[in-house]
Amino acid sequence: MLQQTQVKTVIPYFLRFTNKISTLKKLSKTNEKQILKYWEGLGYYRRARHLLATSKIIIKEKNSILPKTLSELKKLPGIGDYTGNALLGLVYNQPRIALDSNVKRIFSRLINKRENKINFEKFVTKNRNKLFNSKRNSDFVEAIMEFGSLVCKPKDPHCNICIFKKFCKFKKSNTKNKLTSPINFSKKSYSIFCYINNNKQIGLTNKNDLGFLKNCNLPIIKEKINKQKVKNWNFLCNYKNSISNKTLNIDLYYKFSRKIPKDLSWYSLYDKKEFIPTFTKKIFRRLENLY
Repeated sequence: MLQQTQVKTVIPYFLRFTNKISTLKKLSKTNEKQILKYWEGLGYYRRARHLLATSKIIIKEKNSILPKTLSELKKLPGIGDYTGNALLGLVYNQPRIALDSNVKRIFSRLINKRENKINFEKFVTKNRNKLFNSKRNSDFVEAIMEFGSLVCKPKDPHCNICIFKKFCKFKKSNTKNKLTSPINFSKKSYSIFCYINNNKQIGLTNKNDLGFLKNCNLPIIKEKINKQKVKNWNFLCNYKNSISNKTLNIDLYYKFSRKIPKDLSWYSLYDKKEFIPTFTKKIFRRLENLY
């Protein structure tokens, strides 16, 4: 859950999720539909699918034991260098660092150098004896991430209370480097087509081939079509939406119909039992005004 999501956002979802699914075995036996419903609102739903797939592999193939090497962990769905190192440090107390944005910012400031100019793996290896000088590696993995989040913050860092201030080149320098490159937001334009009926239902499919919302319940989505070329559909509105580092420009169309294409299924605009991504719920809210 902490991949690409802040701790304060994750906490209520984590508590709800673990209240429903308290063990690895229970997780492995839960179906995808339930997992997605418990995950609903967190976004990046591929993470939930990876979690489910990995739990099944660990139960069936690993004798319910998490692998103890990075190479073996990375064979599991959804686990890369960051998550793998975090797991090895937190679970097995191995001397590891999970290189998230907070940790990279600390190291960048210590040497006052832009992140894209640093090979962080080499930096950790070169300073290994300084970084791993206790047996509390699991505490260290978490502590250094928390330090970046709470003290060495992106804006207005608390330099005066920082334990590294005596040798931090960022604090000492009169010409402080901008540490990170600006995020490049890609802009995409889509036309979205919604079949609706008099029972306040909408036709959704999970067969849209969209990288940012793959295998999720969505209406028909196509690359932007010129309004003049759209026939037999009612134009509802244009709006902007942001997902991750994408800004989406959306034209929303609708059509009342008793029948829908075979790849679509009817979903209630008001039924909260089904898993519906937030992206689709925003469409729901606009369509509700038609009734």
